[in-house]
Amino acid sequence: MMVAGAGDSPSAEELPLPTSTTPAATTTSQWSFNPSSQYQHLLDKSTPFVLHRWIAFSALATIYVVRVCWIQGYYLVSYALGIFILNLLIQFLSPRVDPELETASESNDGPILPVRSSDEYRPFVRRLPEFKFWYLMTKAFCIAFLMTFFAIFDVPVFWPILLIYWIVLFFLTMRKQIEHMIKHKYVPFSLGKQRYGKKREPLADNESLLPED
Repeated sequence: MMVAGAGDSPSAEELPLPTSTTPAATTTSQWSFNPSSQYQHLLDKSTPFVLHRWIAFSALATIYVVRVCWIQGYYLVSYALGIFILNLLIQFLSPRVDPELETASESNDGPILPVRSSDEYRPFVRRLPEFKFWYLMTKAFCIAFLMTFFAIFDVPVFWPILLIYWIVLFFLTMRKQIEHMIKHKYVPFSLGKQRYGKKREPLADNESLLPED
């Protein structure tokens, strides 16, 4: 019977097995190859850059308008895009809790509009937040821009009628929205908390700011 010496190499069973990738590294690797996670991460990072986001949207909208005018078609796609944008605009200008609803109360998830001057200040909470408003409009323009590359969506229509109908619809919808704002006395913008204070009366000739003994 042979006894292994101190200098003999260990057997195959005694060799340590290679360690697998740690869970943290695996999660990071999966995230790096997940397009949806990267896309959501970029959206989250762009949230505070309001001006830059709207500048990018303006550039995209300009490119779409130039393309439609250049090829002189896809007017029905543009009309549908305009109706969708008008719907988003109304939601953006509307409060999350409609004051006309009888069921609206303090028990709702969000704050309601103040109806008296003595009410506590509450910022305007939109039905459609600013970031979602920008995101949906940008997404709609991207989809409409891609549709202009497919002739199946180029339906021949008399575009002046669609334009006049959209302008009339925009005017009537905005007038109704403005009447709603005037009726319930709110503006769709938060200008900061107002401060109220009593006007200090001037001191009399015999009065002093020093405390009396």
